[in-house]
Amino acid sequence: MYRDNTRSKVFTRRALILGGGKLALLTLLAGRLYQLQVLESDQYALQAEENRVSVRLLPPPRGRIFDRNGAELAVNRENYRVLLVPEQTNDVEGTLDAVAQLLSNGDAIDRKRILRDVRRQRSFMPVLVRENLPWDDVARLEEQAFDLPGVMIDVGQSRDYLFGPSLAHVIGYVAQVSEAEQGDDPLLALPGFRIGKAGVEKVYDEALRGRAGSSQLEVNAVGRVIRELKRTEGQPGSDIAMTVDLDLQKLAVDRVSKHIAASAVTIDVDTGDVLAMASWPAFEPVAFNQGLTGEQWRTLIGDPLSPLTNKAIGGVYAPGSTFKVAVALASLDGGIDPEMRVFCKGWTALGNAVFHCWKKHGHGSLAMVDAIEQSCDCYFYEVARRIGIDKIAQMANKLGLGLTAGIDIPGEKPGLIPTRKWKKDTIGVAWQPGESLVAGIGQGYVLATPLQLAVMAARVASGGRAVVPKLVRRPTPVTRSSEPQEPLFSDTGINQAHLRIVFEGMRRVANSPRGTAYRARITEKGMEMCGKSGTSQVRRITASERDASGGVRKREVPWKELEHALFIGFAPVERPRYAAAVVIEHGGGGSAVAAPIVRDLLLEAQHIEQRRGSGDKVARLDAHSG
Repeated sequence: MYRDNTRSKVFTRRALILGGGKLALLTLLAGRLYQLQVLESDQYALQAEENRVSVRLLPPPRGRIFDRNGAELAVNRENYRVLLVPEQTNDVEGTLDAVAQLLSNGDAIDRKRILRDVRRQRSFMPVLVRENLPWDDVARLEEQAFDLPGVMIDVGQSRDYLFGPSLAHVIGYVAQVSEAEQGDDPLLALPGFRIGKAGVEKVYDEALRGRAGSSQLEVNAVGRVIRELKRTEGQPGSDIAMTVDLDLQKLAVDRVSKHIAASAVTIDVDTGDVLAMASWPAFEPVAFNQGLTGEQWRTLIGDPLSPLTNKAIGGVYAPGSTFKVAVALASLDGGIDPEMRVFCKGWTALGNAVFHCWKKHGHGSLAMVDAIEQSCDCYFYEVARRIGIDKIAQMANKLGLGLTAGIDIPGEKPGLIPTRKWKKDTIGVAWQPGESLVAGIGQGYVLATPLQLAVMAARVASGGRAVVPKLVRRPTPVTRSSEPQEPLFSDTGINQAHLRIVFEGMRRVANSPRGTAYRARITEKGMEMCGKSGTSQVRRITASERDASGGVRKREVPWKELEHALFIGFAPVERPRYAAAVVIEHGGGGSAVAAPIVRDLLLEAQHIEQRRGSGDKVARLDAHSG
């Protein structure tokens, strides 16, 4: 009996202990629930909402690029791509393996780049895995979505250049943002976002880029989108109208592409609008948008013909006899009488040095207009010797040589117009008299770009106005109205009487039977051109290469040893509106090779004006808005 009572008490004590523990536990749980549901409810509600709602930036449509008449040059198209959110998968590399097996070209996934992006940015930021996916790949990925945590299909935008290499150097291209280019704009952190890397795309990138919008998405536990809760549209990028005329650009590219390396520029003398700018060889801009392989990049930068360089603004060449335009104006400004005659016997001597004319037996007695017309070297040796290099340099600068023109794309080079001071400061030795003679025919240290040569032609054609070239339109174009208008460009201060003398010499170059470019003349009445040919040597011509009949012996030489062919011109003669310059690398004679291209560009520019009506027929972008 005692034993039973004792056992009963033990059981009762244990029951009380257990009951009290449960009560304490229940009390603890109730308190915790109260804390969670009442005291901290707002905090956890916010966290739950953050887990359920994903906020994503929406890249705005990039602004389109048009030619001067409203033709589309650069536009956007849909681009299916696969993204990966690192924080939503426990095995990034394993997920990439699974994605690669589903893609038709899974071996092309750039794992190195993807893993680098995963490491360098926050884990909740999507990383671009692959883009430009065909629809079959998209369908397979969507079918397997449940087994691919963190993987999502996105519809982005891809830049499309409708005329490819023809405008590559002018428009430029877009490519992915590098680590060094990351800035404050949140758009730059978006997977696969592109920015302008060259040409107009680079200079006007911020305007073209626009501002980001946002989208609030309801997602499930593995990050899969269920529905969109809210969307705030961004601001689309601004459209840009270029000064380029697509028809004239096509012609320029067609003509220069027939040569190994060449460039051409055509300018509207009244406005400075660059109507055509061609550089050859060129490249495919879409390749940069899609992403170049290492091998493709090495091929491009290793090409000795430099297809990535815009030769029209970044190629520097001895201007040869085209520079005689500047020398003639400098000599007139320096007091040389245009009627002064120089006898050309095929060579001239300075001390022990002999300087040859391109015509071995000479041109005889010439005044200035004759010397321009026939491009007599000996005449320009003499006037350059008399006035000296510094006066030549001053005039050359007024004509736009030796200075960057400020064109609105990157890569422009200033060329070089030497002076006494420049040589002393740069090379450390004094200027020699013979160097003035060499500079007088556009050789030696003198260097210019095709754009600068076109600007020089435009400034002469305009009557001495400081024409400044541009590739993107100003808001208010200049029209050819009969009403007096304030000049768009300042005056260079070049004497008008001197300009008329040089103008006449350039008119004879292309319209007189003795002119060096007579065979390339424009024969359509009212559309005739003025011009100046140039043939710049890339090596010294020996005495053995000069034949007995006059001139330089024509023989087979390697392409790299041929002279550069140059020509500048403007038209029409009565009221110049268009100026052009062409440089054919190692093309031979300027009058035979470059002049016909300038002729065709100037003639087509006038035909286009006739077809579209006189005046500046630039289309307004308002028609494309919305």
